[in-house]
Amino acid sequence: MTDTWRALGSTQGHATVLLSGGIDSAACAYMLARRELAVQGLFFDYGQRAAGPEERAATSVAEYLQIPLRRLRLSGPEPFSAGEIPGRNAFFVFASLLYLRGQPGVVALGLHSGTAYYDCSDAFLASIDRLVAQHTDGRVSVIAPFVSWTKLDVYEYFLSTGMPIELTYSCESGTSPPCGLCVSCRDRKTIGC
Repeated sequence: MTDTWRALGSTQGHATVLLSGGIDSAACAYMLARRELAVQGLFFDYGQRAAGPEERAATSVAEYLQIPLRRLRLSGPEPFSAGEIPGRNAFFVFASLLYLRGQPGVVALGLHSGTAYYDCSDAFLASIDRLVAQHTDGRVSVIAPFVSWTKLDVYEYFLSTGMPIELTYSCESGTSPPCGLCVSCRDRKTIGC
């Protein structure tokens, strides 16, 4: 995390957390807010099945942390199915740049290790950070404080914050109660929440 905190030193204290309403992004927002940064959440409705409950969870997390939450709605020809969506995190990072309009700072993601998705890896983080720095003359960095942590590490950190787990939502089907079958539900079951 040394590089993460070095990147924060040159940001004038602004951090935009891609806030999905799940445990990982909530923990990331908490960590950055406690570092006395001007943190804002950014929620994307990109036509995912879980857009409604995820947005409600992101709103609850932002209210709990007393940070502003911005929303971007993106449309496409049809809703996305559950599972990996190639290019999603890269798209979100670049959409964030358009939203920030050149404001210096960091774009933060709650990525963690242990997933097979490329856009949750160290290699992805290094590549996207380099591209963003090139596009912004070094004014914006991309960070993921948990990229080397396991899901269980992030969950234990989340629990240590005192935030109620009920604020979060992680089910790709968008059902209530959660489906219990998707990758996100299985992750939550594995870690015991």
